[in-house]
This record gives sequence, C-alpha cells and structure tokens, in this order.
Amino acid sequence: MPAEILENPLRLFCTFTSGTTSTLIVDDSVNPVLVRELLTGLVYLMHPHGQGDSHRTAEKYKGTIDWFVGELEMRGHRGGAAGLTRAGLAALWWEAGNRRESESRRMLAALDAETSVLAPDVRELVRGRLYNRHPNSEPLPPYDEVAWAGLTRAARTIAKESWAAYRAARATAEAGQDPYMHGWTRENIFWLMVHHGPATPRSLGERVGLSYNQMRYRIGDGNQRFFVEAREALFPSARVVIAYQVLFGVYSGIVPDGIADLGIDGLDWAGDAAVLVRYIKGRTSEESITLPSKAVRVLERWLDYADLARSHCPPQLRNRLWLWLAYTSRRSGDEGLGPWRYGRPYKSTIVDWSHDAGVVDANGAPVVVHRHRIRTTFESHRDRSSWIGSRRSTIDPNHTPAVEGDHYLSAMTEAQKSALEDIVEQAQGDLLRRGQPPMVLSDEQVADLARQFPQLVSELELDDRAIAELVGGQRDVFVASCIDPTAGVHGPKGKPCPARPWVCLLCPLALFTPRHAANLLRMKAFFARQWQQMPAAQFMAVFGHYAQRIEEVLVKYDPTQLATAAAHVTDTDAEIPLLPEESTL
Repeated sequence: MPAEILENPLRLFCTFTSGTTSTLIVDDSVNPVLVRELLTGLVYLMHPHGQGDSHRTAEKYKGTIDWFVGELEMRGHRGGAAGLTRAGLAALWWEAGNRRESESRRMLAALDAETSVLAPDVRELVRGRLYNRHPNSEPLPPYDEVAWAGLTRAARTIAKESWAAYRAARATAEAGQDPYMHGWTRENIFWLMVHHGPATPRSLGERVGLSYNQMRYRIGDGNQRFFVEAREALFPSARVVIAYQVLFGVYSGIVPDGIADLGIDGLDWAGDAAVLVRYIKGRTSEESITLPSKAVRVLERWLDYADLARSHCPPQLRNRLWLWLAYTSRRSGDEGLGPWRYGRPYKSTIVDWSHDAGVVDANGAPVVVHRHRIRTTFESHRDRSSWIGSRRSTIDPNHTPAVEGDHYLSAMTEAQKSALEDIVEQAQGDLLRRGQPPMVLSDEQVADLARQFPQLVSELELDDRAIAELVGGQRDVFVASCIDPTAGVHGPKGKPCPARPWVCLLCPLALFTPRHAANLLRMKAFFARQWQQMPAAQFMAVFGHYAQRIEEVLVKYDPTQLATAAAHVTDTDAEIPLLPEESTL
C-alpha cells in the first residue's frame, strides 16, 4: 500500500515492506500550501514508489520539511513551490548541511516530476549538483602498490588454505560411515557433516531426544573438537567469504554492492572460460561485464567450495552466491551454531579480517579492507588501450566524465604519478626532437667532419676515434649513422639502442650521409605499403611523423644520388629488418 496524506490533523501514513506502519503528524500552521506540496513529494519517495522504507526515514524527511518551511518563512516566502526562486533556494541551500539540502532537493524534484510546478530555472537548480557534499563523498585514494599486493596475497593465501582444507575434509569423509551405527570417530563425524549438514553435539542431541550432557557423553570428550574442525573445513566462514570477495573485486573491479548482492542467476556461462556477470549498481541500474580470466577462476573455485554448503542451506538462500555459516567456536565443541548468512559480512568482521591478515601499506601502516577503495585501485591500474579511437578515449564507457574525473582519473598512487611524469617528460622530449632539423651531410662534409662542424663535435663530445667510426660506417644503423648507440635515448643508458629502424629518423643522434640514401628509399617504400593496408588514422598515429621526416631528409639529397640509389630498391619487406608482425604482406 502506498503512503498517503490524511487530514484533520495533517499527517502521513506509510506502510513498509516489513509489514509495519507509521503515522507522522505534520505541522502546517506556518505555510500549509508548501507543507502539503512537500508531503506530496515525500509520498513518491517512500515505499513502494521510492526507496524510503522505514519510520526513521520518514521522520528525517518530516524534520527537513519543518526546517525548509521555517527557513523560507523567515526569508519572506509564504507561498507554494511555484513561487520559489532560484536565488532564494541557492542562498538557503548554500548555508544548509548536506542532509537538509539533499532531502529538500529530493522532495521538490519528486513533486515537480508529478506536477511540473517549479519554474524552469528553479527546476534546473533542483536537479543540479549539491552545494554541500557529504563528508564521506570525497573519492578514496587507491591502495599503494605495497598494500595492493599485500591484500591480494593475503586473500589468495586464505583462499588456497581453505580449499586445501576442504579437499582434505572431503577425503576424510569418504573414509567415514554413519556415526550412530559405527561410532563417533573423526572420519565418521566428517561423514555426518557431508551428508546431513553442519551440527553441534547439542543440536544432534535434540534430534534424538537426548540432553546435551547425554549426547556429549555418547560422543566422548576427546571427539568434541572434530565438530569444530569439520565445520570450519567443509563450510565457508565469513573469513573465507571476505577473502574470495576481495580477490573477485581485485580481478573484476565490479562495484562492491554488485558483488555483495550477486546471485547464481546473475552468472551467464558462455562455454568453460567466459562468464557474463549481470549485477545491480546501486547508483544506477543493472549492468553487465564479461569477467577476466582470473576472476572466472576465482568464481569457479568458490562455486566448487560452496556447493556443499548450498546443498544444506535453506531453499530460499540457495540462489545467493556468497553464502556462509555463522558460528562461534569454543574449545569444548559446543559452539553456538548461528544462521546461514549471505552477501557482505559485517563491518566489524571485515576489520578483524584486515587486522588478522597483517597487511601494511608502503609506510608500514595497517591496511583495512575498503571495498570501494578496491574498486578505485582496480580502475587506476586498468589498461585503457581498448578505448583508443573512441571520441571519449580517456573516459571509461561505463562512467560519466564527471565520475571518471572525480573518482578514478585523479586517483593515482605515488608510483603511478612518477610514471606519468616520466611519460610527460618523454613526450616533451619527442616534441623537441621533432622540431630539430635533420643532420644530412654530403661526401665532402663527411670527409671533413671535424673542420666543417666544430660546434657539433664539441656539443656531442666526439673524439677522433668517434669521428673515424662515423666516417667509416662503423656506427651505421639502418637509415643513418648513430653518434652514440648507447646514449639511452630510446632505452637503458649504456645498452645498445632497441629502437625500430624508422625511429632513427626523429633521433637527434642520427647523421644521414650519401651511403644511407638507398635504405632511406627502402624505408619510404615501406611507409607507402603500410599506408595502403592501414586505416589513415592508424597510419598517422604510428608512422605519420616518421613519414614526414623522411621527406625532409630526402629533399636535402642530390637528385642524382637518389636516382642511382633507387635502382637498388626492390620494394619488398626483405630489404628491411622487420619483426613478423610488422610485415606488409
């Protein structure tokens, strides 16, 4: 039954999904018109139209109505919502707190959606962004590399240990028999758990009409501990669930509420190695993602591990993916067997898990598992190469630009910031090198290098031996002669340059001499073949700058030299040292 407004006195009557009802009496003595309009908006925010589903929620909105109407009355507004002005609302909300502003905005937006009572400029303001952001709305920084690796390692260790214990327990149960007929041994207790589900000595006694002490005597004091051992090995605990959920989040990046509420029916298996996950994202709606291979393996292992628990849990819970058994272990074996639970463990349990895992960050501070922070860290490490070519090439297609910028693109670890600065420096260096004219020498200039180019010799610190090697061709690469192949411009300093042949065209260390004319023409022909087989945008991104530079180099050659060199060019890939993937065949 939807919420409804009742008269004499003015009040709001709500019915909730829990079966309870609530009646809130509202004071309309100050501005009855605006109070009733706000109540109308509140009706559409409460169950079943909206997400409000408790007496406490309704009370909060009632307090906001009293505040909103009272503040406007003091500012001189005594009419309905149609008379609200953009300036007046902005001044009011600018001084309000987050909750008052957000709740009054929601009620006005719900009212306007049904009645269109607001002026256009006021409607735009109501639907805009909050002036007062929630204290916890600031984006969480990603985990640094040390914490991220530690969390992953801790979760993987727990998952491996629990799986090994589960397999060993199933093997132990295979060797057991019915303990009521063959005695209460370790193997038989494990057999009982596998075939009849988790149990305690007290619950077993209740099944056969024996007291706890009688059942305990029958089982034997020495065998009490096997009940705890069997349940911890055969049925998932909250500690194990957290480990699997952390791993699943690390490998998939699904939002935390999507992971917690995931059900078996949300998994679409496409063969043995591909899984499409459909989940609900709390702020938007249903979304889907194809899981990476590591996340698929985690999911397969969890389904195998939880299969026994799912067969013994209540039928209404068997569709839940993250299922575990709550209990409190005691050394006596008479621990309290709690209910089956699913979804997200309690926050206190997660904090205990983090403390027990002993994970620390780069500064040695303890790390607490925060699922939204796992999501942020996943995004900060994500490979965005698949987005190239999109008009939103720097934005994840699943996010709006505002969300991407506020929560992910601006969230980087120190190592990522350092890497980004290195990339910027390299890009700036590339731009400077592209602006430098190519160094093309004639035969006479090569023979008299030291005399013709004293500035070049001094800047590059060339000695007589280096000049001799340059003139003699001992430092030749494919399209040029390299002043210093170990300078580290395109690779580690002190190591031979790993650059591809065309990269030398833009390198400040390249000297082009007449003997390189044929190879330059071969490289130009290679660019022409690539142009024919590649999309124009892709060619320009990969080879565009080099194709432009080779024209700048060749124009400085004597046409007679080029004509002679062209006779030796066959226009095939065999003329150029290429990798298999660079072939134009």
